[in-house]
Amino acid sequence: MEKNWKMRLENKTALITGASRNIGAEIARTFAREGADLILNTRQSAQELESVAAECRELGVKTHIVIGDVSDPDRVSAMAAEGIEALGTVDVLVSNVAVRPHKPLLEVSVEEWQDVIATNLHASFYLMRAVLPGMLEQGSGSIIALGGQAAITGRPETAVVTTAKTGLLGLIRAVAAEYAGQGVRANLVNPGSTDTFRAHPEWYPEFQEVERNSAQHLSSIPMGRQGTVQDIANACLFYASDESSYITGDRMNVVGGRYIV
Repeated sequence: MEKNWKMRLENKTALITGASRNIGAEIARTFAREGADLILNTRQSAQELESVAAECRELGVKTHIVIGDVSDPDRVSAMAAEGIEALGTVDVLVSNVAVRPHKPLLEVSVEEWQDVIATNLHASFYLMRAVLPGMLEQGSGSIIALGGQAAITGRPETAVVTTAKTGLLGLIRAVAAEYAGQGVRANLVNPGSTDTFRAHPEWYPEFQEVERNSAQHLSSIPMGRQGTVQDIANACLFYASDESSYITGDRMNVVGGRYIV
């Protein structure tokens, strides 16, 4: 007997920032496999983004790329307008871009503080402001932001990142409360230690002392392994799909149990 199987994101369009590599790229591929048309963003890695977009198109979905810095409010507005003109709507927003420099608070310059806050927090506000009108007009939408362990607890040498990601959780909760009655949901996904390519190893001085993915590193994770990009993409897929239709203002800690110890 033939099954009438529907992909979980069929007839939806998702805007995903930071989609050229690592978690963002895997979210794009996962959403494409589930039928979502895609607006994919990167700040400058156009060639890598086009490669991800090509993979998604091979899966049969429409894919449009936009290049620009999400910490620039004017550029965010222009990118969102371009994507909506190309594909008609945004049903799902995934705000994924982040920078994570780790250094003692007294060594953080004013410029560094402002840059991290702008990228990790302000960008999500700019993106929400750009897509919310359309979501409200159609009476539905899912906003997903990527937090991290910095949104769960503080650690030494992460003051600016922790401040931004904690603020992001507050923004998600506020937006969820404001628009729950109008069909728009907002949730946070907190990745733990994830097996990704680190373009800036200097941001993670802790791994100069304890090697990433070493037995010592993994001993701090109850499940005994790092997360994969697919683990994080699966959490985003859940929040993007109608399977989470009664969940808003919440957070999912994809940390291998590290939160409990």
